[in-house]
Amino acid sequence: MNLSQSIPGQIPLLQLSAVTKSFGSVSALKGVSFDLQPGEIHALIGGNGAGKSTLIKIVAGAHSPDSGSIKIHGHRVTQLTPSAARNLGIACIYQQPSLFPDLTVAENIALRLEKIRLFARVHWTNRRLKAVQLLKLIGADISPDTEVRDLSMPQQQLVEIACALGSKARIILMDEPTASLTHKEQERLFALVRTLRNDGVGIIYISHRLEEIFAIADRVTVLRDGESTGTTPVTETNPSALIKRMVGREVSTLFPPAESQLGPMVLSLRGLGCTAGGVKNITLDLRAGEIVGLTGLVGAGRTELARVLFGITPADTGEISLNGQWVVITSPQDAIALGIAYLPEDRRRQGVILEMPLSHNITLASHQRLFPRNWLRHTTEQTLAEKFIEDLAVKTSGAVALGNSLSGGNQQKVSLARWLATKPKLLILDEPTQGIDIGAKNEIHKIIRRLAKEGLAVLMISSDLPEVLGMSDRIAVLRGGTLAAILPRQCTAHQVMSASLGLKEEGVGA
Repeated sequence: MNLSQSIPGQIPLLQLSAVTKSFGSVSALKGVSFDLQPGEIHALIGGNGAGKSTLIKIVAGAHSPDSGSIKIHGHRVTQLTPSAARNLGIACIYQQPSLFPDLTVAENIALRLEKIRLFARVHWTNRRLKAVQLLKLIGADISPDTEVRDLSMPQQQLVEIACALGSKARIILMDEPTASLTHKEQERLFALVRTLRNDGVGIIYISHRLEEIFAIADRVTVLRDGESTGTTPVTETNPSALIKRMVGREVSTLFPPAESQLGPMVLSLRGLGCTAGGVKNITLDLRAGEIVGLTGLVGAGRTELARVLFGITPADTGEISLNGQWVVITSPQDAIALGIAYLPEDRRRQGVILEMPLSHNITLASHQRLFPRNWLRHTTEQTLAEKFIEDLAVKTSGAVALGNSLSGGNQQKVSLARWLATKPKLLILDEPTQGIDIGAKNEIHKIIRRLAKEGLAVLMISSDLPEVLGMSDRIAVLRGGTLAAILPRQCTAHQVMSASLGLKEEGVGA
């Protein structure tokens, strides 16, 4: 049943009324009201810092509201904790998985689902069998005996989904659940979501991919600057109307125009390869002021190439030239010293340190340059952090704020600031706008364009085809760990996909 409108007399699974929440001087929620009906997929969207994550953390019991009321199954809840939320049938799938890396998949699932009893015996066979059943249900080809640290980000996301399904929750919160999934995995997830809806489960679905909203949601609520701009049946709106409500204005263009002039050669790769990374025979040039988009299908070797260039998995064949000099990069320290910066894909594990102040985060990679005698000067650190916070328009209460107080888009800006503080010549960006909203994407795109205009060479890895086409001066397509094609700015999406799939097409070639 499609519940695009609330049914009179039906008790909502969840009802928030005039909820507010502030962090210091920053108001995250300003009197937001929201409801979720049984058997409904209710999409929640909004711009960078709109309050989406804060709202679902309140529902999950991670944050307490400053004012307002929460009703679950028609009963008012005054002290909602994570434990109480689970007992009330609420499960949350966060964008960044919160699993224990040193435990197996089966152990992680058991920790979420099994009740803790003193001196209780662990039934290892039953625990493993339960994990196998849940993983099979979602179509995940993952061994229950694998340690989580050995899983990819998409695999960790699938384990989180298995935990939520196993809890038999009646309210499921999904925060960007498809951000790291392949198309096939996304389709499986959508099928599961629809089955859950048919069983009467209510789902709050957060996504920046509007096509997903129109594919599976019944209603959509838009947040902007901590306030709700209204709730609408999906069948009664369209992408343009939602974007206007998110940003408060018409979006005339998604990508800023290219303004940079190409300068001297910064990076030259000749037959570069790395057996450990599955990268082979890469020949590519990148000039100052140029943005080269690096794309390809899942497993094509994009991130693996970035790790080779940054010295995480050093090259074992071929040559690397930086600024006209042939170099050997055996570690990230070598890369930083040579003027290479790498913004990784995983913000939580490899980007912002959430428990650290922004000032520490921003200067973390520049200590050797800023403090050559190993004497930390807090005034220097604070001044530099404040400069980047202003320069990149980071929405925060100040340089002393913790990383976990920021929205995803602002965390990405802080990660970027850390590497810009090293004064690089080559900036490698791995999925720089993944999981952030349209407004924040536009801000990041403008920053990238500005950096290129200032003479920085940018290698931008992205799975977002419109982003690759809209931002790149040239496009390098990888397939099977090697370069399949180098395409000009004027190429089409069809040409990029043809090269990614290994199809021959006129005008496409390395």
